[in-house]
Amino acid sequence: MDIDQLHYFQSLADTKSFTASAKQMGLSQPAFSRSIQRLEDEFGQPLFERKTRSVELTEAGQLFQQAATQILRLVEDTKAQINDDGKTGRLRIGAIPTIAPFFLPGLLRRFSKEVPEAHLIVQENTTDVLLKQIKQGEVDVAILAEPINVKYVDVEELFCEELCLVLPPNHDLASKKQIRIADVEELPFVMLDEAHCLSDNITTFCRQKSVHPVVVERTSQLAMVQELVALDHGVSMIPTMAKKLDRGKRRTYRSFSGVTPTRTIVMVTNPYRFQSRLLGAFQETLREYSSEFRIE
Repeated sequence: MDIDQLHYFQSLADTKSFTASAKQMGLSQPAFSRSIQRLEDEFGQPLFERKTRSVELTEAGQLFQQAATQILRLVEDTKAQINDDGKTGRLRIGAIPTIAPFFLPGLLRRFSKEVPEAHLIVQENTTDVLLKQIKQGEVDVAILAEPINVKYVDVEELFCEELCLVLPPNHDLASKKQIRIADVEELPFVMLDEAHCLSDNITTFCRQKSVHPVVVERTSQLAMVQELVALDHGVSMIPTMAKKLDRGKRRTYRSFSGVTPTRTIVMVTNPYRFQSRLLGAFQETLREYSSEFRIE
């Protein structure tokens, strides 16, 4: 058994496809299949159950996966410690879709100027997926929004930002000097899918104010929410970081009077993984960059 075989095993466990895993590992399918077969021969029993269009881990395979994951993490952390000079290496950064396109470009440009030899890999996904990847060591640092309801991760608050009401420019509320949350109670809302935590932030704030928004449309992209609002499908609430990048005149943004809705942006890391000097340098840049987004 060698390290390459462990990587092949993990790839097949993830993709559930010999074809996809062989391509991922840069091998021909026959060569990949032989490697998996040699691994199974070494254990004397199958690790995968072959089905018509996919494969599934057997009980033995599930047991071996736990050990393989620990071994690969140990090898990766050891390599990171040996090569840790704070300037080179790979850093895997995760962010949710309502943060990544609005926050990461400026952050990555700044860090790349400070540490030009670092190799940065960005993964954009939902909170649940990124938290799982943090715990499994597949992501080094994630930039998420509260609430974070999992154990065994470190969560550091970075900043709070306002959620602004977004309207079509000809909407009746656009001319009001002050807009209360009660003013939007009966208006149609365009929201992100429920998998996105921004939807939870909005509905939680509304419920705290005894307001129940009427959601008429849902989409998976914040840009589509903005577009649907511009087309007069409804209103919505948008993070300030997205508002700042919207320089067109097809939408109007307003703040609520009184207590405004906000969301809290946090940095999440895994305290049980090796904390490299490169990760530390990135965290410092992230903290400094985040200070520019804080509500004064």
